[in-house]
Amino acid sequence: MIVPGHPHLSIERQCELLGLTRSSYYYVAQGENPYNLELMRLIDEQYTRRPFFGVRRMTDHLHRQGHLVNHKRIERLMRLMGLEALYPKPKTSQAHAEHRKYPYLLRGLVIDRPDQVWCSDVTYIRLVRGFLYLVAVMDWYSRYVLAWRLSNTLDASFCVEALAEALSRGQPEIFNTDQGVQFTSTGFTSRLEDAQVRISMDGRGRCFDNIMVERLWRSVKYEEVYLKDYQQVREARDGLGTYFPFYNLERGHQSLGYRTPYEVYHGLGWGAGNGLPVGPESLTTVGSKLP
Repeated sequence: MIVPGHPHLSIERQCELLGLTRSSYYYVAQGENPYNLELMRLIDEQYTRRPFFGVRRMTDHLHRQGHLVNHKRIERLMRLMGLEALYPKPKTSQAHAEHRKYPYLLRGLVIDRPDQVWCSDVTYIRLVRGFLYLVAVMDWYSRYVLAWRLSNTLDASFCVEALAEALSRGQPEIFNTDQGVQFTSTGFTSRLEDAQVRISMDGRGRCFDNIMVERLWRSVKYEEVYLKDYQQVREARDGLGTYFPFYNLERGHQSLGYRTPYEVYHGLGWGAGNGLPVGPESLTTVGSKLP
């Protein structure tokens, strides 16, 4: 909201009008120190292997690795990474108090066709000197990834962008997420309501309500992120931009009869997607812009 070089209002006057101190305008947020980034790398790897590890277990794991840090630091870093142990307990998801919550609609539901249920989630993506957040929108039945976005903050805008991209490709009957602030935000839920999509949100303490996305994250990290060890944002964007078309068009799933997500989503037989050019409905350019 500050306009440098304004012809009539100095920086000091603009800050005064906004009720800010001038020092706040010049403040530059400091990133995590190298040791905390190393701890976050170790936490991310162990959480991907053992998603039921909470703060206490994660702290004990790091102690066994020779990192004698207290649980308060680990709690802060896991919160920064958006990680929480997947086991039943009260208040699993911390949604905004003023945001509307929606019931969980998938209990007992037989999911047997594409576009019946879509789901979405956010995960932590490490860099050598920092980190990003990744959101994906996926068709539950076929595991086809319809859209994704990267962001350096956990605000709702990059999730809304991914949702808009996905809705431009199709429309589900039900959309399932957790109760995080990104998905309970008005900007996100209003898009779904305008499209007349039924909204489903994981119940508190329910560890497997969005299990399909959790499986996607394991594949993304073990098959791409950990192997590449991205140095910069551009490398992460390019690497994921290559991986998701591979995941959709080439990577067969045992549970899908070794068909690809593309083949199952589009109702094609085995091998129908082999050698297909990546056209408008592919993910080559999705997520190419950071919010």
